[in-house]
Amino acid sequence: MNAALPGSIREINELPEAEKRSIYQQLIPPWAFEQLGLDRELLASENPLLLIRCPRGSRAVEISIKKRLREIDPSLYLDMIDTVNNQLMVLMVIINDVDAPRFHVDIDQQGNNTQFGTRGRNIPEELRAMAAGLAPGQVRRGLRTFKAAVPIFEDFVQRMGHELFLIEPLFYHNAITFERYGFAYLFGRREMEQIHQGFLPGGEYHARLLEGGSPFRKPELALSVRGRSWAIHDGILGYPFTGFQMYKRIGVHSGVNTFPDRF
Repeated sequence: MNAALPGSIREINELPEAEKRSIYQQLIPPWAFEQLGLDRELLASENPLLLIRCPRGSRAVEISIKKRLREIDPSLYLDMIDTVNNQLMVLMVIINDVDAPRFHVDIDQQGNNTQFGTRGRNIPEELRAMAAGLAPGQVRRGLRTFKAAVPIFEDFVQRMGHELFLIEPLFYHNAITFERYGFAYLFGRREMEQIHQGFLPGGEYHARLLEGGSPFRKPELALSVRGRSWAIHDGILGYPFTGFQMYKRIGVHSGVNTFPDRF
């Protein structure tokens, strides 16, 4: 059985540099070592491909792993914090296949950061990404490893003495993915159910898809998670997709499914 860990990120961050980095390396899934050529015996400070930001006095940790130093994007990125209620929250987790084509949806045509589409959009790149089968916010396809990463994260959180952890889905498809892996809603389940009803024939959003007017608003988009997510990203709800918060109880699959018969 693995040893217990301090109960908060801040406590871990107060430890000596080598010790806290050794702890945070335990969050790295096995595939990262195997596929990216990381040496398990090296501390993060000695491996330029693995960056761990965990300064003293901070309640946050960022882990970034690159396959090659010259890469723009990390293969794995994790940003986690302590909340004011002493819960653990994942702010962002990104898994990229850096050998796949890149779509510059993160930068608008003037070179500004789009902040995942909240501060601007690059429509030509979004259209290319959608045609390639990507979802909103994705600059590259993923590695389909999130499912394998969840048990590793659960074990880490449990050793910190917590029964659950929180996560905030940035997009509709994120929320549905988290449902699939056992997450439940702290805030937003009723709205997710209303969104589903709205995309069914006769629903408000389905009617807007029938009106067209945008490549991101076609009737067939209502049938898939990715299609709905693009329509929502395009503003079909009439308001931003924000305010959702989910949690995963350790060892428990919630069974929540707000998009039955999804594909």
